[in-house]
Amino acid sequence: MSTGKQLSALLLLTTALTFPAGAAFAQDASTGAEGVPAEEDPATDAVMAQEAEGIDDTPQEEAFEQTEISVPGGAIVVTGRRRQDVTRASSQVVSVLDSASIARTGEGDIAGALTRVTGLSTVGNGLVYVRGLGDRYSLALLNGLPLPSPQPLSRVVPLDIFPTSVIASSLVQKTYSANFPGEFGGGVINLTTRAVPDESFVKVSAGVSGDTETTFGTGYTYFGSDYDWFGFDDGRRDPGPALQSFLDSGQSINDPDVDQQAILTELGDPNLILLQSTDELPVNWSGGITAGTSVDVFADGRFGVIATASLSNKYRNRYITRQAALNGDLDLDQTGNQFQTDQRMLANVMLGFGLEVGEHRFRLTNLYIRDSLKRASLAQISDLTDDDDDLIQNTAWYERQLFDTQFVGELEFGDLSVDLRAGYAQTQREAPNEWEFTYSRDLNPSGGLDDVYLNLQNGGQRGRTTVAFSDLTEDLYYGGLDVSYQLANWLGVTLGGAYTDTDRLSRRREFDIRTTGDYPIAFGAFRPDNLLGDALISLGYDTEAQIAAGIGPFSYTIIDTTAADPAFSAGLEIKAGYVQARVEPVAGIALDAGVRYEDATQEVVPLGLDGLPSGSANATLLNNDYWLPAATLTWEIADSLQARFNASKTIARPQFRELILQTYYDPESNRQFTGNPGLVDSELTNYEARVEYYWGSGSKFSLAGFYKDIENPIEVFSSFNDNTVVSRFANAPQAELYGAEVEVQWNKDLYTLGEWWDSKRFVAIANYTYTKSDISVQAGDLVNVPELGGEQAATNFFEDGTALTGQSDHIANVQLGLEDLDRVSQVTFLFNYGSKRVVSRSTLSRPDILENPGLTIDFVARQGIELAGAELELKFEARNLTGRDHFEYQTTGTTRIENNSYDVGRSFSFSVSAEF
Repeated sequence: MSTGKQLSALLLLTTALTFPAGAAFAQDASTGAEGVPAEEDPATDAVMAQEAEGIDDTPQEEAFEQTEISVPGGAIVVTGRRRQDVTRASSQVVSVLDSASIARTGEGDIAGALTRVTGLSTVGNGLVYVRGLGDRYSLALLNGLPLPSPQPLSRVVPLDIFPTSVIASSLVQKTYSANFPGEFGGGVINLTTRAVPDESFVKVSAGVSGDTETTFGTGYTYFGSDYDWFGFDDGRRDPGPALQSFLDSGQSINDPDVDQQAILTELGDPNLILLQSTDELPVNWSGGITAGTSVDVFADGRFGVIATASLSNKYRNRYITRQAALNGDLDLDQTGNQFQTDQRMLANVMLGFGLEVGEHRFRLTNLYIRDSLKRASLAQISDLTDDDDDLIQNTAWYERQLFDTQFVGELEFGDLSVDLRAGYAQTQREAPNEWEFTYSRDLNPSGGLDDVYLNLQNGGQRGRTTVAFSDLTEDLYYGGLDVSYQLANWLGVTLGGAYTDTDRLSRRREFDIRTTGDYPIAFGAFRPDNLLGDALISLGYDTEAQIAAGIGPFSYTIIDTTAADPAFSAGLEIKAGYVQARVEPVAGIALDAGVRYEDATQEVVPLGLDGLPSGSANATLLNNDYWLPAATLTWEIADSLQARFNASKTIARPQFRELILQTYYDPESNRQFTGNPGLVDSELTNYEARVEYYWGSGSKFSLAGFYKDIENPIEVFSSFNDNTVVSRFANAPQAELYGAEVEVQWNKDLYTLGEWWDSKRFVAIANYTYTKSDISVQAGDLVNVPELGGEQAATNFFEDGTALTGQSDHIANVQLGLEDLDRVSQVTFLFNYGSKRVVSRSTLSRPDILENPGLTIDFVARQGIELAGAELELKFEARNLTGRDHFEYQTTGTTRIENNSYDVGRSFSFSVSAEF
């Protein structure tokens, strides 16, 4: 390559003064905003030089839609029909899903689409794991700004709440660069919302779906409220006046002024506690609308508005096998089944404003997402050691919502670039009226009512009734400034700073409703709404009526099981600054290097019943500062071949949820989680080497190896107690993770096969990641778990040489498709494989809890047609064609028990969208 061409290409790569993210894809207007990209000529250095110098040889009559990636420090934007692959143009190791790539997967949310990226997998509801590292090692950004999570069990916002309709692109960067926050263990996932449209449009979509385990089958539900279908409660689940007055008073539940009878009367609402069976669950449905317009402003500007809204309602049945071990040989302690029906309602609204004036770009984005889950379940669990059988009914409502408003300004003044970012986000999570009724019977009845399920509400001896109210609010403020200057053609420098302030208030109150005295045993057979019915509660407080009826005497009492630590206040303040430079000392060699300084204070303060600091020992204060260097060397070996080498240091802080000694129930894993105030930061040292080869029509091949050394990794471990699996957190002493990944994409034009094939292309995309991790535990290593006695031997929790939680040795994806380059017409088969992984450690020498994702096969077909002047897109999806089930289990190699295993079934969906 000549020096002039090399310098021109360098100018292109440093458009925003050289930042490690690119955005570069163009589409033929005939394919629509989410269509298949227009045919691309092979990327050549001469074409790249022309684009860098502002030369455009594309015919003027062709229109293109430009999609942009917005990250801290600016973005590279390449326009026109011919362009270089963004993964090649970037100075870091990145993968980009543009709207066409997302559409090819057929996924309705970003979490699902990201599972097609090399080395990525999802666990639970939308938590993305990069190379097997847990979600705490991932960083999620929206338009380059951080997001708080509405999920108390996760620091990272679950990405399945983002529908693909609001996202223009998704960038995954796996090598650290100093312009990103230091909590970067596995990678960063940056979502960019849609901005200024090229022309006015309105797109309306609707769809239906179902699966073989749920749709038209029997399920469980409860009435709830009139607005449940919409994802909102009409106020029925709010605490009644007596309970709310008690919660606001700061009093103990046993204070004489507390009217327990009034509270019990309010709690016994049959609409919230009466489990019902429905003979035929309906189909799932979804609908949405997106509209946008833009106008010319000033002499060289354009102002645009884009808005989108959608609503979906989805049912899911799970027939779960639940077993627990008595010892390390996996002799059964408990065994049984749980039938659970979840109804999930997801609503979102986005309103964005964009302004482009010359080279300056401004973006104001407002996003609202509400994710509600209505849960109804009935479990039958046999306790083989106590010789009793429990019937456990649960009804619950979980609502999560995210509101985010943010401003991004990217200013270009020749060689000087200024990047401004500011935002405010709030997340809320409420779980009112989490009810559990336990009825018990004797497995070896001796007479009387021993063989009848009874709930005597006596604290678990034979029955229990509990209800919990929890809410979480988190506010995040963010501001950032990056200034870049191109000192010479071979040197660009960036200085940046950022400030983040996050505050969380988490409250949870659980009440155990018990009877006292001589409670009539026959009353225990009543169903829940009668067990807490007004008549029975009134009778419990009327001694004369009991005497007249010849029963009792008995009464009721409420035990506040969370009175010791009812609430926590948490905060994280981060002040950061960095310097970064991109240097090209000789043609074909580029070095992107920088260092980031972060000073952070993370605090968790237990609050008393009065809302003031309680002085509890379960507090945490982490005050640390770090220097985090990062460097990536890119060597262009030949025109189509390049190599990258990266080294960096990063950190992973404990999540608030992991620090707060407060119990939460996760409806996905059917486990309770309790935090550990003794956790400390994890520190990572990262290395990566990669070779990339590119050839015509967007085809490419890459091979990489990576290694990470992790000090004090945070791991999940589980204990088993009274029909309940409780998961906790602890710092393992040390771990290492290493592996390799390979990716290939081959696009083959098929015009040689005949006239019908003129515009057809075969697309084959395959990636495979091998990952291995080892926890290191030596004699004398200690682990701090205050709830279980403070510092103790690490070997009580971890075994030397075991894998990190969430890490699969093998992750593979294959996409095989046929698509039309002139219009929306596409069929794709998608294969996804993940090998078994540890989801939680086990204590007391029991085997770890494993999950085995296995192989899933999906099929997606999209077809565009024109009808009555409107462009329609029809989409059909068939998921999990092999019927792969969910397996979560423990095994000794010869004996296996199922902890949370269930049939998944096959799912099918059909949708139609019309664009005007």
